[in-house]
Amino acid sequence: MKDLAYQALYRKYRPQTFSDVYGQEHITEVLKSELSSDKISHAYLFTGTRGTGKTTCAKILAKAVNCSHIKDGDPCNECEMCKAISADTVTDICEIDAASNNGVNDIRILREQVNFSPSVAKYRVYIIDEVHMLSTQAFNALLKTLEEPPAHIIFILATTEVHKLPATILSRCQRFDFRRIDPERICERIEYIAEKEGFTVTPDAASLIAATADGGMRDALSILDLCASVTKEITEDTVVSVCAMAGNEYLVNFAEFIRNKDAEAALLLIDELHNSSLDMSRLINEITSHFRDLLIAKTVKDKNLPIVCSAKRLETVKAQAHNFSLGELLSILEVLRETAAKMQAGNHRTQVEMMIIRLCNPELGNTLSSLEQRISALESGGTANVPTTRRSDDRDGATATEKSEKVPKREKRTTDVSPQKVRDAEPATKSDGSLKEWESILADLMDTCPLIGGALQNSKAYIEGERILIDTQNEQFRSLINGENPTYREAVKKSAFKILGKRYNLGPYRKKAVVEDGSDPFDDFARQLEELEEKQ
Repeated sequence: MKDLAYQALYRKYRPQTFSDVYGQEHITEVLKSELSSDKISHAYLFTGTRGTGKTTCAKILAKAVNCSHIKDGDPCNECEMCKAISADTVTDICEIDAASNNGVNDIRILREQVNFSPSVAKYRVYIIDEVHMLSTQAFNALLKTLEEPPAHIIFILATTEVHKLPATILSRCQRFDFRRIDPERICERIEYIAEKEGFTVTPDAASLIAATADGGMRDALSILDLCASVTKEITEDTVVSVCAMAGNEYLVNFAEFIRNKDAEAALLLIDELHNSSLDMSRLINEITSHFRDLLIAKTVKDKNLPIVCSAKRLETVKAQAHNFSLGELLSILEVLRETAAKMQAGNHRTQVEMMIIRLCNPELGNTLSSLEQRISALESGGTANVPTTRRSDDRDGATATEKSEKVPKREKRTTDVSPQKVRDAEPATKSDGSLKEWESILADLMDTCPLIGGALQNSKAYIEGERILIDTQNEQFRSLINGENPTYREAVKKSAFKILGKRYNLGPYRKKAVVEDGSDPFDDFARQLEELEEKQ
């Protein structure tokens, strides 16, 4: 009777020899050399991300150590033992899932079994998958057996989280680190299997599958399997539809909306994608990947960019990357990272919408990312809006912005003198020795950083060597300038540089008068500020 059971592609095309394994030559060549010289270890540790060939290599190794006619380190797949192991009928090859058998009792049973000789094979091989899931007591129970197992026992431990394994276990194994498989190698395998199965895959579709698989061959073949169940002519649109992706066009548009600070358009796009049943978590991953590509295109000048995409999309990415600064891309990626972490709890759509508002209105946030975006906008000649605040003494209910309209604005200092010429000139002083340009610096601060500018009203400043000494009694200024956040100190320095054409450090102005006990009232302030300047 004909077997009607369908076999998944990743199982049907699972490599049967080390030579057939894709992208892990640094491991397979070593294993083949050991097997050829009959130098077999008693314990192996295979670690790496999912779908990179750990279990496959473990099965091949179990077959090879028991093969009757090994060929250059590869099992022959022709002897009775190789055929029986391939058919999973040999009880001496034991696969254990540590995720569901992770207790100390499970390991105690294993310790009792290892004392018995193999029934038919030369070696009894224990393949323990997801070994990091074992409990502490189970690891302790395994330790002695793993260190000195009987001569007929071989352990192969596989894990995706090697950092969770005790050092005592790691030191007793021969470790092999599986790498993410190169996208080009995945594309080669996809095209080979497509030809064997009688369907076609366009190069763009293969590249998109490889990018989505993130270096995992098993994931790539699973996606290919899904696409093949829909059509025998797989295109990029097929992959986008099957994987419920947003697609490249949506990502490019979204990035443009964020660059233009068009929150309304971005929110409407998210609404459209949500109504199309696209998963918000996956969408965040796609957006993050897109901005990562922009960052790479902005930074790496080599022609062979580490970006997996079609040639057409690569040109689009390069063109769009020119519209962003590195600071903007880093800040956006940081917000995306924070959003992805928060999406583990709460409404996913709401988290994405909040993210859009933050990206399009950096002045609303008080995080480091928001401050970096605001500073970046100021440095590039743009504007960074600051939310209006209500002062405690505004009894008539007017906001700080409204009150500022009632106060005559100071005229900004304008000059056609270049910064270099200004550097060559000494700052002007008033009759009392104070800095004449200080009023212009304060006027600039009111535009760039109103909070610190307002705190410095009615203050004076003096030049002493390479420092600007600030004379103020405002406690708010002291609190801001002495805080861990360097934004306010940098704001004063930048405004001073803009007006004076020279970069100065900051310090407190020391009064000549002293209090009755003879101490300087500004000693603590001076010491704290000097310590902060030294850290810069």
